[in-house]
Amino acid sequence: MSSILGTARVGEAVGGPVGGRARPRSRRTTSWSGWLFALPALVMYVVFVLRPIVTAFQYSFYDWDGITASEFVGIENYRRVLTEPELLGTIGHSFFLIIFFTLIPVTGGLLIAALLQELKLRGLVTTARTLLFLPQIIPGAAAAIAWVWMFSSNGAVNQLLRAIGLESLTRAWLGDFTWALPSVGVIGSWLGLGFCTILLISGMGKIDGSIYEAARLDGAGFFNTFRSVTLPGLRHEIGVCVTITIIAALASFDIVLMSTQGGPGSSTMVPGVLIYQLGFTESRVGLASAVGIVLTVLILAVILPIQRFFREV
Repeated sequence: MSSILGTARVGEAVGGPVGGRARPRSRRTTSWSGWLFALPALVMYVVFVLRPIVTAFQYSFYDWDGITASEFVGIENYRRVLTEPELLGTIGHSFFLIIFFTLIPVTGGLLIAALLQELKLRGLVTTARTLLFLPQIIPGAAAAIAWVWMFSSNGAVNQLLRAIGLESLTRAWLGDFTWALPSVGVIGSWLGLGFCTILLISGMGKIDGSIYEAARLDGAGFFNTFRSVTLPGLRHEIGVCVTITIIAALASFDIVLMSTQGGPGSSTMVPGVLIYQLGFTESRVGLASAVGIVLTVLILAVILPIQRFFREV
């Protein structure tokens, strides 16, 4: 009895757990410690992410050249963005690029990953991973410059067309009003295909191999196995690929700026390049901020339902 009382007194003396009453204090201490560790990151997030967004939202209601006094214009900048064909067309170009930045890389990545899984040649898989990942280590601006050379009148693309007897199709692809935007999309497809393929190959590694064996024993062919086993097992990875590539299409900047600068005319102009030109070349900070806010809202309106869809399927 005396030893029990002694232990209880020692516990009270040092503030330790006596009858479990000290646990909430320990939890509060742990919680505050966690916030203290997260505080530097939160400060950086507020200063470099939230504050610029709030500032851009404020600027979007003004007519300001960045130097002289600003003039409050209300929602005039937003009205121009949503009604003027030249500004609204840039958003349409971004949605068109989704075909090349998202649809082609994700579909192609799925097929390549499934074929590599079917072949099961380790050396081939390793070589394919290396070759497909190479575009990811090249900056987008450098890739755009390389493709400018290949799409030129005497570039590799036209030389290939002449070699196979299709000289009538040759043209300056990035200078053609009809083909400039699809040509920019091809650059995005080339950059996105490797990323999607590598991510999907990694996702296939977590699918139990016995499921594929059971499908083969049941007589399922390549396409039935792909539809019934591979696609359901990769739904989360597909969601990540779709999300990242759609954001890359809607917020594209470096590829377009380095390859066409929005031309010829405005046939390849996208919101990212338009914001740069309005804000830094034409000194129309208010209108550039309005385009940026509209672009942010559009990206959220597209991405959030997609995220919810892939969580529920």
